[in-house]
Order: sequence, then structure tokens, then C-alpha cells
Amino acid sequence: MPEIRSDTVLPARREEVELHTADGLTLVGELALPADRDPVATLVTLHPLPTSGGFMDSHVLRKASNRLPALADLAVLRFNTRGTASPRGRSQGSFDAGRGERFDVAAALEFAEFRDLPHVWLLGWSFGTDLALVHGRDPLVEGLVLLSPPLRWSTPQDLAAWAQFGRPVTALVPEFDDFLRPAEARQRFAPLTQAEVVPVEGAKHLWVGENSVRRVLDEVVARVNPARSPLPTEY
Repeated sequence: MPEIRSDTVLPARREEVELHTADGLTLVGELALPADRDPVATLVTLHPLPTSGGFMDSHVLRKASNRLPALADLAVLRFNTRGTASPRGRSQGSFDAGRGERFDVAAALEFAEFRDLPHVWLLGWSFGTDLALVHGRDPLVEGLVLLSPPLRWSTPQDLAAWAQFGRPVTALVPEFDDFLRPAEARQRFAPLTQAEVVPVEGAKHLWVGENSVRRVLDEVVARVNPARSPLPTEY
């Protein structure tokens, strides 16, 4: 069997989609589903900061879409938040520093509900973790996985609200993160009493390298569909 490498794209049903926000914007995205069966759970992904180059194709999210429908029976929804462009296209509107993006998160969850996608989790990376913490407390959401959370826009009040909401939250915090490292992360996540802060040795904010990506995807699947964890390295 061939080894899964950084450029591996495994079989899936891939569909270009549009999301429609309550404030009248159209956002572009892609839904990836298992090739020959129904998904058992769903990742709605929230990308890093678009003003620093983040978009729906940011590499960890793209690799989740390329691999997890086949390896873990997951549906993966990726999309560009307002004003963000990628090879898929540009979403309408303009970046709003996490404020108007609340409509983008809601539109993604409404799409997941309309398509009857099962067991929805939010997978946020950097800026996307703040969107998840601030705007993701929706009854449809069963939990959060946060990659490199900077806690830039999310407040202690947001974390306390998630604690009351009661859904599981896992934060993967790189040892050498540019914004928030494990020791400080444990302190700052204290109001979110059920948060699991997972330090990742040797990793950096951008999760560069196949070893970092595999660690992230393994941790995600262990929470969302543990029956398929650990992930294989060959296919």
C-alpha cells in the first residue's frame, strides 16, 4: 500500500457549495463526503486569519478534506469567510475582525443542518478558534477542536459561556506557538472548565510538516470518531 504523503488526495465525493448568510452574502466552499457511504460525523472548518493568508485551503484543513472522508468516514465542510479568496473563489463581503463573521459561522451550521450532516463538530485554526468560541455555541454543535488558539478575540466570558454550554472542547497548543504556549494556555482556558489543553511537543503555530499534520488529524479523529483512531499512514 502507498504511504500517505503531504500531497495525497484520497477518494471522496467532493462538491462545490455556496453558503448564504443572514446579512445577504454568498460564501464559497466545498463539501467532501465519504466516497461510497454516509458520513458518521462532520467537521465544519474555520480557517486562519485571512488578513495573514488564511483561507479554506490552509494546509491542515485542506489535508483534513483530502484524507478524513476516506480514513475516518467524516464529512468535511470548508469555506471562505467573508471577503476571503482561494482557488475556489472569493466570498462576498469584507473581513470584519470576527464581528460579521458570526453570520458566516451560522450559515455554515445552517448548511450542515439542511444537508442532514450528522454529529457536527467545529474545527477551528487560529482566527477560526476565536470564531468557534465566540459564535459557535449552537445546539447543533457537539464539540470543538481548536488548533493553535490565540484567544485574541474570545474573552473569559466567552469561555465561561462554553463551560455552561457543556460541550467538549479540545485545544491543541504547539510547544513553540507564536501567540499562546501550553503553560499560559492552561491558565487562560481555566474559565472553560471542561477544556482539554493538549500540548504538542515540537510543533509551531502553522503545523508545518507531515508529522505535525498527522498529529493534528489523529487528535481530531480521536474526538470525533474514535473508532477510526489512530489513523493509518498507508492507504
